[in-house]
Amino acid sequence: MRTAYSVETVRAAERELMARLPEGALMQRAVAGLAAACTELLGRTHGGVYGGRVVLLVGSGDNGGDALHAGARLARRGAGVTAVLLAPERAHVAGLAALRRAGGRAVGTGGGEALIRRADLVVDGIVGIGGKGGLRPDAVPLAEAAERSRAAIVAVDLPSGVDADTGEVRGTALRADLTVTFGTHKPGLLVDPAREYAGSVRLVDIGLELPAEPVLEALQHADVARLLPVPGAESDKYRRGVVGVAAGSARYPGAAVLAVSGALRGGAGAVRYVGPAARDVIARFPETLVSDRGPKHAGRVQAWVVGPGAGDDAGPVAEALAADVPVLIDADGLRLADASAVRARRAPTLMTPHAGEAAALLGVEREEVEGGRLAAVRELAGRYRATVLLKGSTTLVADPRVDPGAGTGDGTATAVRVNPTGTSWLATAGSGDVLSGLAGSLLAAGLPPLDAGSAAAYLHGLAGRCAADGAPVGAHDVAEALPEAWRDVVRG
Repeated sequence: MRTAYSVETVRAAERELMARLPEGALMQRAVAGLAAACTELLGRTHGGVYGGRVVLLVGSGDNGGDALHAGARLARRGAGVTAVLLAPERAHVAGLAALRRAGGRAVGTGGGEALIRRADLVVDGIVGIGGKGGLRPDAVPLAEAAERSRAAIVAVDLPSGVDADTGEVRGTALRADLTVTFGTHKPGLLVDPAREYAGSVRLVDIGLELPAEPVLEALQHADVARLLPVPGAESDKYRRGVVGVAAGSARYPGAAVLAVSGALRGGAGAVRYVGPAARDVIARFPETLVSDRGPKHAGRVQAWVVGPGAGDDAGPVAEALAADVPVLIDADGLRLADASAVRARRAPTLMTPHAGEAAALLGVEREEVEGGRLAAVRELAGRYRATVLLKGSTTLVADPRVDPGAGTGDGTATAVRVNPTGTSWLATAGSGDVLSGLAGSLLAAGLPPLDAGSAAAYLHGLAGRCAADGAPVGAHDVAEALPEAWRDVVRG
């Protein structure tokens, strides 16, 4: 499992470690990892360090110091290294001295753009993890020149101009090919839109001792494999769980078919469908149990999925919310559900909005959700007292018990999950219906909503990759690839 910690936590851990180490030792650990990454990148793009032209974009403080010390190591190996100092009077003194001793040089910003145009490698040491907002005006031309150049760009700890804690990008930021981060991932490296600026991310272990509960966590194959239900020798279809699907309408019968397709591949023993698309569902999946009496009278289930393609019929949504079993609310169900009924539920609730639906629930513009995804998912989880899976380029899953620093929840810190799998080809009609059915099936099989949503998003993303393989896919292709994704996870 990959984990990410807040800037405050990282800095506290750094202070504790520096108190036990000789002066400068912690920085040299980071610098060694940064220089090694730059050396490897120059080997691929330039054929080696010797003779490579390296430009360091250096701000004030330790982030610039890391860049200067790494530049000194590259200079000692034969690179031509020039530091462009954005704040010469506040440049890291020891780092600047080390660079000059190694044969590097330092200049002001005046000739920086010309240097960047000729560079093989640009090292972004402008702003550290405490930076807020976009780049300052004097740094913007340098960032733009770096992105236009043929040089590879390496960011020190995180790209300058992005918010380390939230993943927000408010203004101009520098887009890196590689980010070398120290001690732990920062949330902004895992959450869009900042994640898009980070490129590949390399974590350098510098010996930080971090608390057990991170701010953000990203599951990996082994983590998901431990969550997936496996039938025992005594299992039958009812012991494995029955998931109810209340979805579809005369206008959107396909939503019901796709939700059932995901549910059938999610680990529950049976799928019970209620709604007006029963004929379509049975024609495609004859193993489905169907009823036309609504959730209240459909028979026993261990979880409900409500809302995909429901149109304007709020009755099934209300009936499912009144049941004392886990309920997943998606699509039209998010609009039809009574907020007070959701908050009053004692059984678990999992809401699965995309950015537009989340914006409507929060009463804000879609751009606000897309620009601040972490804040949005936390706010929704706290406001509705439900687990929320926020779909999108970065899918996030948050329990109502979230980091108290976010201003919501009951004060018990629970990490938000970020999904590392997926492909842009998943942005296709019906893909979310498949995800809902899959997650609902995992709920019926007994997983808590945070785990059900996280595991479903992971499998769904893998299935999307498998089905697409670089080409367009339909939602039905994603559903059919779910068994392959499941096997891939279990095999490790």
